[in-house]
Amino acid sequence: MFYSKKLKRFKEIKHCFFSKRNGYSTGIYKSLNCGQGSKDSKKNIQKNLKLVAKKMKVKSDNLVLMHQTHSNNVIVIKKMNYKRKIYADAMISKMRGISLGVLTADCVPIILYDSKNKIIGCVHAGWKGAFKNIIKNTIHKIKKMSSNSKIYASVGPCIGVKSYEVDIKFYKKFISKSTKNKIYFLHKTKSKKLFNLRKFVTDKLKQCKVEVDQVNHDTFAEKNKFFSYRRSCKLKQKDYGRCISAIGMLN
Repeated sequence: MFYSKKLKRFKEIKHCFFSKRNGYSTGIYKSLNCGQGSKDSKKNIQKNLKLVAKKMKVKSDNLVLMHQTHSNNVIVIKKMNYKRKIYADAMISKMRGISLGVLTADCVPIILYDSKNKIIGCVHAGWKGAFKNIIKNTIHKIKKMSSNSKIYASVGPCIGVKSYEVDIKFYKKFISKSTKNKIYFLHKTKSKKLFNLRKFVTDKLKQCKVEVDQVNHDTFAEKNKFFSYRRSCKLKQKDYGRCISAIGMLN
């Protein structure tokens, strides 16, 4: 379990970037796999999510998750929709007594808090979502709810730059959008680059005038602590688990 130093100061909220430890799943999903989209036993996933809800001090059906699709879609969670299926990659809410959760396995989990207006939020930011402006959309939506805001963001465990090898086609996609994007790439070989997803996401938050801190862990490299999609592919495993990160406003 990992925490943001900045967000820990606010006693009215509870947050956590959970590791993959201390759950009920077995095999390649060992042990706190919260990915409902994985092929893990549904019973074990439910037990894991109940455990997370308990840690977050909410009822298990008040742990709100998204059906994530690497989009730039942001949903405002209210009493009328929090028990429905949420198709989005970011959620924000003023509701108390619920926790918003984001699932990741190399992508960036971002937890948000507007301390002036008591708005919580979470973002699933893989390269696709970040490229499509999921971060800008989320911050814009928070500011739309209340113009005078003070937003804090914590960037959670994700794949590190040394672990994120990409091809030239990927590199060119970013450069064609803006040549300034060169700063997010390191040279590896003639045909490979290393991509700094954490910095790319952090700079997007800073451009939105958000105060950012880091929970800086590499999900690919730290195999005992985190699930990693890329590591599972490299090991030729049939599937992979997902870690959860959550934030809630206490009653």
